[in-house]
Amino acid sequence: MKNVLKEVLSTIVYLGIVFLLTFLFITFVMQRTEVSGNSMNPTLIDQDSLLIEKVTYRFGDVKRYDIIVFPYRYGEDEYFIKRVIGLPGETVRIDTEGNVYINEQLLKENYGAEVIIDPGVAINGIKLGTDEYFVMGDNRNHSMDSRDPSVGNIKKKDILGHAFVRIYPFDSFGGIK
Repeated sequence: MKNVLKEVLSTIVYLGIVFLLTFLFITFVMQRTEVSGNSMNPTLIDQDSLLIEKVTYRFGDVKRYDIIVFPYRYGEDEYFIKRVIGLPGETVRIDTEGNVYINEQLLKENYGAEVIIDPGVAINGIKLGTDEYFVMGDNRNHSMDSRDPSVGNIKKKDILGHAFVRIYPFDSFGGIK
């Protein structure tokens, strides 16, 4: 009887440790997320399953063109996935022809699926604060992003992490560029 009780207690402790380590890993290191919608087409497709890495931004800086995940401030348990375009201290402006300017220098990038039709609040230029980022979806005309006042600039503390690998569908498995 004593050995059975010892074995049960040992199993409970073991399962508790596994649960705790799994919780810590998901909370602080990495988690899986699923793309919902088409705002990141053609880079990410609706229902792509991704891994989000959470450690890098605790010790390093967010880089231009990183694909980040952050909570939507007006949605409960709703998260957005977008590409970083503007970095802290920069001024982002989008003209009526759809050109993106960083500090009045034309940004040469080819992530956008199409020419931007509506520059939104960026038409007059947006000066980013010391911990703010300007984000846009790759499907520029079908993305709710920093051009929309309800999304606005993203603070570093609100960034969950960056998407770095697609794990499903299997035929698209691999790193995200």
